[in-house]
Amino acid sequence: MAEQTHDLLATVAAMYYLDEMTQNAIADELGLSRVKVYRLLKQARDEDVVQIFVNWPQRRDGELEAELAAAFGLDEALVLQASPNAHISSLEMLGQMGARFLEERLTAGATLAICLGRSTYEVIQAIRPNFRVHVNVAQALGSMPSTLGELDSAALARQLAQKLGGDVHYLPAPFMAEDAADAAVLRRQRTVAATLNKARAADIALLGIGTATPARSSFVRAGYVTAAALEAYAATGVVGDMAGRLFDGAGAERPQEVNARVVGLTLEDLRTIPLAMAVAMGEEKVDAVLGALRTGVLDVLVTDDRTARLVLARDAVAAVA
Repeated sequence: MAEQTHDLLATVAAMYYLDEMTQNAIADELGLSRVKVYRLLKQARDEDVVQIFVNWPQRRDGELEAELAAAFGLDEALVLQASPNAHISSLEMLGQMGARFLEERLTAGATLAICLGRSTYEVIQAIRPNFRVHVNVAQALGSMPSTLGELDSAALARQLAQKLGGDVHYLPAPFMAEDAADAAVLRRQRTVAATLNKARAADIALLGIGTATPARSSFVRAGYVTAAALEAYAATGVVGDMAGRLFDGAGAERPQEVNARVVGLTLEDLRTIPLAMAVAMGEEKVDAVLGALRTGVLDVLVTDDRTARLVLARDAVAAVA
């Protein structure tokens, strides 16, 4: 966009949204037609010169939050009550809840490590555009193919750093290498090693939780693992992934032949970060969420009431068995 066009769009948008002038008044002051003002306002929204943020009320289930925290040794659990609101999805609401939590915890000079995920994407979208406290962002996992934009750690890191007013530390490597030897070479490269060290030293980690169901797996979508291979891993007890690391129902990281190919932080690395937060929901993710809770990585879980109940119920059944 040309600077002159951007300036005009910003001027018209500021007069309308900040100064609360009518479109007719703006047209008169700038010597434009009302139709032209309307089109400029629409263009400003379409091209993200204006970002409209609606902060929906979030109803939380305190009883379920206490149960989850006690059952899994969490510092905090945030459980969203089901909402009939047709204007926003439950995952978007969950993203807003995670974003508000982060905004409360992030302080100037802090470093936030992020990993890919659909829920991570929603949290980043929900961070308020004017929330700028100079927080640095470190990419904790290599990048997915560009065709999976909402799962691209580099793109998410860049967008988040812009909102937080901090620097971004990119991990210039793929999410997964061809084999373990190639991954080891990549992790030793100076720029990759420097970013991984930044991510390890982060104050907060923002994580997603993936499922081992092939139809919903980012591993399969990106072409790193075949659907047949993932089904075979699931048959041996693998239930999900976090930070690109597959794990089983007991929270153990496996299989090694896949995890060794990942260019990013390990679950052991994540355990050393003071506050690791995951955002996840959905019946299809219950086993994955339960396994993630058993890894010992998580300090905070953000989920919805249905998922929370199913996780607690499945954990109770496992305890009896």
